[in-house]
Amino acid sequence: MTEVDRDEVELWTDGACSGNPGPGGWAALLRWRGHERELSGGDPQTTNNRMELMGLLEGLRALRRPSRVNVHTDSAYIERAVAEGWLRRWQANGWKTAAKKDVANRDLWEALAELAEQHELRMTRVRGHAGVELNERVDQLAVAARDRAAPR
Repeated sequence: MTEVDRDEVELWTDGACSGNPGPGGWAALLRWRGHERELSGGDPQTTNNRMELMGLLEGLRALRRPSRVNVHTDSAYIERAVAEGWLRRWQANGWKTAAKKDVANRDLWEALAELAEQHELRMTRVRGHAGVELNERVDQLAVAARDRAAPR
């Protein structure tokens, strides 16, 4: 499939955590040709960065064909790792940071690197909790998933 044939998809993602670590939730909202799909899930013991990554991963995993994906995130960690090439450098350096330390959340970054080969990702960072409608929606979904995942 050529780049011209790729579908254009909008992906809004977020993660939420109560404590860091603590119970967490992730969410993804996909928009494609007038359709919307919401995804969310949680973990009783996780970190905020893991939940931010899970929102992106699960959104990409839901795609059925290679696509141009306009990713909207309020996570500087996610946006910079993809847009500024950290992900490619970590991979090339055996999953070590520039400081020669192990990359945190390597399992999720490896999964993202594999998915990024299938899709063309364009990263847009949005300001969190600033009234951006779809960012607020994925935040609500992630918080609800976090609350469901919290131990009773």
